[in-house]
Amino acid sequence: MTPRPPRSSQPTTAEANAWADVLVRRQLLHAVVLTPTGQWLVQDRPNRPVRVLTSPADVLALAAAIQHRTRSTRPESR
Repeated sequence: MTPRPPRSSQPTTAEANAWADVLVRRQLLHAVVLTPTGQWLVQDRPNRPVRVLTSPADVLALAAAIQHRTRSTRPESR
């Protein structure tokens, strides 16, 4: 697998919001809420503790970790 080149810009709130929406719709996270202070409240499951992410980059890093975990545990179908 070829590594991706580094980003040329910082992740935006809109990008993080789009990823958060996908993760919740696909039930990979229970809830993601952007607060007025720009922090993100993330809950994996209904009865789990809420985590605080401080930036859109943190949301994208979480999305990447979930995507990596999902892909690495899926059996290859090639």
